[in-house]
Amino acid sequence: MTAYYTVGVVTKPHGLRGEVRVYPRTDFPEERFSPGSRLWLRPPGSEPVAELEVRSGRQHQNLWIVGFKGYHAISDVESWRGYELCVPEDMLHPLPEGAYYYHQLVGLEVISDEGEPLGVLAEVWTPGANDVYVVRKPGQPDLLLPAIRDVILSVDLEARRMTVHLLPGLRDGEEDE
Repeated sequence: MTAYYTVGVVTKPHGLRGEVRVYPRTDFPEERFSPGSRLWLRPPGSEPVAELEVRSGRQHQNLWIVGFKGYHAISDVESWRGYELCVPEDMLHPLPEGAYYYHQLVGLEVISDEGEPLGVLAEVWTPGANDVYVVRKPGQPDLLLPAIRDVILSVDLEARRMTVHLLPGLRDGEEDE
């Protein structure tokens, strides 16, 4: 079974000509939403229901306005709200050394540079300046780690482990020194 990875989420139709507003979830929106690109449409948490070819794509503020071949009316795309636009694993771009796709990071065991098990990386947030890794350990509050070099020391995908340095103040109840 082929794995598919989300590169955008349809927020709502745009205009009357079958275009949709897409919130990008890719570092390569210019390529993913350019005419001729192939994307797969899927309801959240499901398998893809259609393969699509992009006929038009343009950036509009923090969103993309995307149209697809064969879909030329608002009635063709109204039901797509919240659907994901995906690509199969073999269409993912290779990343430079030290860069990772979110799906590679989620599920990693997180340990401190002192050998303390901190939990499992459960989510990646993208609030702005840098990503935030959400580390969960049963019975404890989530640990929020900024994805910066001073904190994230190493990632070993083979061992499924991330080693981090806890700066003062990163844990709840810990006072800044």
